[in-house]
Parts: sequence; structure tokens; C-alpha cells
Amino acid sequence: MVMRNRLALTVFLLVNSVALTAAARAHLVTFGPWLKVHLFVGPDADRVQDMKIRSLNLDGRSREFTIGEPHDITDKVFVVRRVYRINDALATQPEWKWQRDSWLLVDRSTGRVSKLNLPDFDPFYSVVSWFRDYAAYCGVTEGQKLYAVVAQLGQRKPVLRSYISPAKSGEEPDSECAAPIWQKEPVRVTFTPAGGQKLSFTIHGRSGEPESSDEQTESKPDKQ
Repeated sequence: MVMRNRLALTVFLLVNSVALTAAARAHLVTFGPWLKVHLFVGPDADRVQDMKIRSLNLDGRSREFTIGEPHDITDKVFVVRRVYRINDALATQPEWKWQRDSWLLVDRSTGRVSKLNLPDFDPFYSVVSWFRDYAAYCGVTEGQKLYAVVAQLGQRKPVLRSYISPAKSGEEPDSECAAPIWQKEPVRVTFTPAGGQKLSFTIHGRSGEPESSDEQTESKPDKQ
């Protein structure tokens, strides 16, 4: 009888320990209300554009500030773009200005927030379009060259990196390319550089290949 009681007590403590551990690992990830701030653009950062941001909150505390809508990768993991403030003052009195950054990977189950390293991503010019765990965008290198890029989460090398042209380096944000457009069956993505022709690529798992002109013509919707 004593042994049974001890066994029952051991099982009870074990079950409660597992339950408490699971409860301790559960995290609440939410977003705060939208706030309107200023994005400074131009060579001298003397022109202002309105930008809406909101906080990314973990367990009721602000962790980061973000812009735009999140994209769900799975039911537990999503990505969202980060913004931050930088001190632009020469004097001791700080002068804070908002800047756009790369993307964040957020795990709802663990509460982990990590910054994504997207190859050739330019915070000023690159516009990302997501499909599943693929990120498509026009990347700008240090040599001011423009590339069509498709990166996959968890992979160090991009699925696609194809040279487009010299970068225009304009004064407006998001001015190198329009947001890429994804299609399914087969999976393809189309890039439209500013002042250039559309470029389409078919994505095969961890690789991508350009479509021929005939294939691109066939993929265009019929005009009504």
C-alpha cells in the first residue's frame, strides 16, 4: 500500500512538472497600436515621408518596432520587417530618426526573435515578396549592382541570384524594383526593375532558372 502511494505521488509530481514546464515555455506575442512617424529620405535626409510602425510585444513587453504586415511561414513562425531609431545628432543632445531595417523571424512557441540575414538586401531599396519560406527581392551590392534574389529560410546561399543591371541609386525608397510577383504550379517569380523589362524565374526547391521568352509569353494572362 505504501509503495502504491509513493508511485502515485511520483506520477502526480511528474505530470505537474511537465505541465508547469510547458506553461513556462508558452509565450504571448502581440503587436501594439499603429504609430505615425517620419522617414527621412534624399541625399541629405532633408525630405520627410510618413511611415506607420508598431511595437512587437513579447509577454507584454516591447521587444522591437516593426513596419508592414507579418507573413506566416508556419502556424508557429512568422516574419515581419524591423525598424529602429538612430541618433543623427552631432551635439550631445540626441536627434532620433527612424530607419528601416531587414526582417525578423519570430517563433511564437519559444518567444525567440532573431534577425534574418538576407543576401544583398538593401534596407532602402529592396522590397520583399514572400511565398512560403521564400523571400524574393531586388538586391543591391556594394558595387552598386542590381540582382534578382530569392532566399530561402534556413539556407545560407540564395536559391536564385541573377544579375539585372547597374543600380540606379535613386533618391526615393523602394525605387530599384517593384515588389516581385509569385505564381504557383509551377512556382515562378517575376521581377520588374525600374525602367527595365520583366524577368521571370522558375523555382525548383533550392534552385532557380530563368524562363525563356516563349515561356514568359505563355505565362502572361490573356487580355479581355
